[in-house]
Amino acid sequence: MSRELEPEEEEPTPQPSGHVRTTGAGTVTVFALIGLVLGWLLRPVGTRVNGVAPTVGWLPVLTLLFVAVILGSVAWVTYRSLHRRHERIEPHQAVNRLVLAKSCALAGAMVGAGYFGYALSWLGLNGPELAQQRVVRSVVGGVSGALIVLASLLLERACRVVDDDPGHPHEQRRSSP
Repeated sequence: MSRELEPEEEEPTPQPSGHVRTTGAGTVTVFALIGLVLGWLLRPVGTRVNGVAPTVGWLPVLTLLFVAVILGSVAWVTYRSLHRRHERIEPHQAVNRLVLAKSCALAGAMVGAGYFGYALSWLGLNGPELAQQRVVRSVVGGVSGALIVLASLLLERACRVVDDDPGHPHEQRRSSP
């Protein structure tokens, strides 16, 4: 008695739901705490390794501010298109904007808090003018990072649209596929 083997039926792969969750406050806080600790450790580690603490230039700080302005502009344009003019955007554009917002929110939290941590590492040290310069530039960098987080969260919020299906259990959904 020979028995033929029947091919096993493959289970269907689950389809993605198409929803992207907003960036949670806990996740942003964890990234900010990691950045704060790393920024605070930068001065003592840099001093031990190189003999001098790293300087803070205006170019990276102002670049962060520029990124915050760009994100804020994209958030405003997206909000105006979706909520004021009730236009639709392509699904891939919505996903791109959401991914940009999420990644910039987390990166902005870590980098901004890193600058704040570096500024904190200099507080209480009565040193030369270079120390004050590092503190001022680090604080501006930290504020720029916080503005990136704010603009990113506004962009995420701008991508939310009212669901077309009135029977849908959620009041709002993402404008992603």
